[in-house]
Amino acid sequence: MILTAFFRALGQAHDPRFRKVLLLGIGLTFLLLAAIYTIVFFLVGWLVGDSVTLPLIGTVTWVDSLLGWGSLVMMMGLSVFLMIPVAAAISSMFLDQVAEAVEEVHYPELPRVEPVPFVDGFVDGLGMLGVLVLANILALALYLLFPPLAPFIFYLMNGYLLGREYFTLVAMRRIGRGNAKLARKRHVATIWAAGTLMAIPLSVPILNLLVPIFGAATFTHVYYGLARKDPRLLTA
Repeated sequence: MILTAFFRALGQAHDPRFRKVLLLGIGLTFLLLAAIYTIVFFLVGWLVGDSVTLPLIGTVTWVDSLLGWGSLVMMMGLSVFLMIPVAAAISSMFLDQVAEAVEEVHYPELPRVEPVPFVDGFVDGLGMLGVLVLANILALALYLLFPPLAPFIFYLMNGYLLGREYFTLVAMRRIGRGNAKLARKRHVATIWAAGTLMAIPLSVPILNLLVPIFGAATFTHVYYGLARKDPRLLTA
């Protein structure tokens, strides 16, 4: 069921609504990171001031520029790690459109549902960003302690988190957030396995930017596949 769901999602890759969400996610991510770079650069310059007096050296006028550009280089390095969770979080604000596109093409017999309000999507996106970033920071300790197991830790951890978030996103459209959490607990093994499949492209540059869109599309199919066995997934 999981592989079928994944390939059905890939089969809809040409859908303009998929491309719209992808471009929105990438574009807004670059704008956000650029804004962060600018703020950090000028904040460092403001805190340090135009000149600094150092022991044995005296007054130095170039420290603020050095720290400012140094902070910019550091932020650009961090962006390699921040790009994916930030893009995923921003894209998640619009993933309701992806789920709706999948439903219109593959499940036209289902009644339409009201779109998730933008504020709710924004809050969910921030929550997803926080969870992904925090979990991956904590996982660094495990990578150092168990280097040979690092790939497995990465895929299993992110698979669990992605499955958790995307299934909830899809399910809450039909049965509400509370019932979605209960359904997630009942089908945790399937959801985790599907999430792990979605986590594999996370380690591949460029492909990792597609994870939010195809994750939402795949989990829409997974959700309705589970609903055939568990009718509670279609009734709030």
